[in-house]
Amino acid sequence: MKDNEPTLRGIDDYNTLKGPKKKVVWAVIISGLIIGSIFVAAKMFYGGTEDAIMVNESIGKIPVK
Repeated sequence: MKDNEPTLRGIDDYNTLKGPKKKVVWAVIISGLIIGSIFVAAKMFYGGTEDAIMVNESIGKIPVK
């Protein structure tokens, strides 16, 4: 049985994609860019963290099981 999962060796097989698969790849890329631009616009509109509360405490020891 052959796996249909992408591998690092087959990363250059994008050029062989046709039809709906290529459209799905482009849809994922475009939606990522749109979502990223929405976050950038929201950060620019609402501003940065000028009103953040500064915490000067540091963690001395992290308990490990």
